Amino acid sequence: MTFGPFRGKRGIHSLRVKLTLANVALLALGIVMATAVSLMAARHYLLDKVDSELVSERASLQNAGFNMEQIESLGEMSVALDKFAGNNTDALPNTADSVFVAVDGTGRPVALGALAPTARQRAVAEAAGNPAALAAETEPRDVRVEGEPYRMVGAKLSDGTTIVIATSTEALHEGMAKALKLDFAFGTVLLALLACLTMLSVSRRMRPLEDMVETSSAIAEGDLTRRVPSSREATMEVEQLRLALNSMLHQVESAYLTRERSAAQLRRFVADASHELRTPLSAIRGYLQLFDKGMLDPAEQKRAGERVMTEADRMGRLVDELLTLARLDQQPELQLRNVDLSRLVRDAAEDLRVQQPDRPLAVDASGSLLVHADESGLRQVLGNLVGNVRTHTAADVPVRLGVGRRNGVVRLCVEDKGPGLAEEDAARIFDRFFRAGGGAGSGLGMAIVQGVVRAHGGEVAVRTAPGEGLAVTVTLPVRAPIPS
Repeated sequence: MTFGPFRGKRGIHSLRVKLTLANVALLALGIVMATAVSLMAARHYLLDKVDSELVSERASLQNAGFNMEQIESLGEMSVALDKFAGNNTDALPNTADSVFVAVDGTGRPVALGALAPTARQRAVAEAAGNPAALAAETEPRDVRVEGEPYRMVGAKLSDGTTIVIATSTEALHEGMAKALKLDFAFGTVLLALLACLTMLSVSRRMRPLEDMVETSSAIAEGDLTRRVPSSREATMEVEQLRLALNSMLHQVESAYLTRERSAAQLRRFVADASHELRTPLSAIRGYLQLFDKGMLDPAEQKRAGERVMTEADRMGRLVDELLTLARLDQQPELQLRNVDLSRLVRDAAEDLRVQQPDRPLAVDASGSLLVHADESGLRQVLGNLVGNVRTHTAADVPVRLGVGRRNGVVRLCVEDKGPGLAEEDAARIFDRFFRAGGGAGSGLGMAIVQGVVRAHGGEVAVRTAPGEGLAVTVTLPVRAPIPS
């Protein structure tokens, strides 16, 4: 498995693009909503102001009680003043934002004294429709006059004439359109800026994840030592992920190395076991071939039979030790009971005295020391340790066997003053089929000792140096003895 094809992709499905698009979409929605609300509020305010002016003018006309004759008199006075000032009165109605026109009962515009209705006034009167209905309305209405938007009200005079007042809202709509364009342009620039900033920020924040992908790719390619580097830009969640991933990678590396080491040990174990079994089998086969061909005299036949029995016993012991190691590897259930460890040490010392009566032997195992353990396993441990001393040291080398309880643990020590071991040999003393200096034995004794002690939850330590002897210390946890 490799992550190489996915490294560095920047497509639409990448997380950074999705986050950027989400931020831009949210901001765009906010801008649209804010613009809509602001424009609606502005339009409402401006239209309300126009409507207030129209309603105020209508109220002034109606409350003052004007009739058509008074309006005409005011119109003639206005014309006179405009002529005196040199203004063109005909152009005023067409250029002002507000249009003032009087209409009769049928909706046709009428002249105000000397002022004839202009084209704009006639258009306003036509857009007004029914003057009675217009005057009855309390709120201004929207109309279009020659394509332009207007707000219009009607005021009914005391003589029944209706005055139509209309104000153009074209400037208001143009201002709203300009504001909308300005908001659109500003929003576009803001969205582009946000997209760039979001992309840069997300890229920086995503760098630790890219490091994780690169590390995973390197590990998939065989580099188990790679780890995800720390980053100053990492968030708390990403840092937690980095630590968890590094811890997992450490466990994976340890498990892989353990598996490789176990596989190598298994291969070496099979090779060593094959070699150890092949030696006695070859000897047995050779003697049997000589016996079958009648090439041995009676004396040689007796010696050959003894050699065959010796090699068979050796092969039997080797098979028994291999079976013991196999059972220990399967973590068998121990037959735990109260065991007097001091008595086991004294028994092992007596066995050594019987086999080698001239060897100096010191025993520190007085009294009774009860432990909750498997008796046969502890006897095998003592037997292997004492057997190593008997096999690998001279018969006059002093030996000390001791046992005691200290600091909540039980310590069993077998120490000799023999030649000791070199540092590289001491490091391999618990390896299966290892024999220091090519000595005698199967090379499985210390491996069995370690297996039995570990099955009891204890540890085995070795202290040795060339010329300083060998001391093996077994440490067992204290378990409460079973009450008698």
